[in-house]
Amino acid sequence: MHKTLVLALGLTAAAPALAAGIEVDIELPRIDVADFRRPYVAVWLERPDNTVAANLAVWYGIKMRDGEGTKWLKDLRQWWRRSGRELAVPVDGVTSATRAPGTHRLSFTAGEAPLGKLAAGEYRLVVEASREHGGREVLNVPLTWPPAAATSAKVQGKHELGTVAVQLVP
Repeated sequence: MHKTLVLALGLTAAAPALAAGIEVDIELPRIDVADFRRPYVAVWLERPDNTVAANLAVWYGIKMRDGEGTKWLKDLRQWWRRSGRELAVPVDGVTSATRAPGTHRLSFTAGEAPLGKLAAGEYRLVVEASREHGGREVLNVPLTWPPAAATSAKVQGKHELGTVAVQLVP
C-alpha cells in the first residue's frame, strides 16, 4: 500500500501544467434539400494582413477513389487562395473526412501541432464551408493570443454554417 501511495504522488508531481488553448465549436446545419452533400470546411488562423498563421482543420472527401476529393478543395475559395493551393494534403492532424450535420468541437493547445508556437498578437479565426449543389459561407472571429483570461465569442452563420463558438483558455 505504501508503494502505491508513493507512485501516485510521483505521477501527480510529474503532471504538466495546462497550456493555453483554443476550443472551437462548429455547427453544420441540416439543410433540407433533395441532394444534400456534406460540406467541405476549412478552419485557420489569419493575421491582420490576411496571411495564414496556422491551418487548423480541413474537412474534405478524403476517402474518395484516386484522391478525387482534393479536386473540390479549390471551392473553399478564400482558404484556397491564402493557403490551400500550397498545402500538400493530407496533413496529419489537420485534414480529415467531411462531417455530418451537428456541432463538432476542435481543441488546440499552444506548443502542439497545428497551433504550434503562435506569436502573441491579433488574429482572426476563419471558418469557411462550401457544399456541392449548395452555397459557400465564411465566418470570422477576432481574437487576441495568448489570452490573458478565459474568453469566448460566437458568430452565427446564415446558410452553410450555424453557430461558430470560440473559447480561449489562458
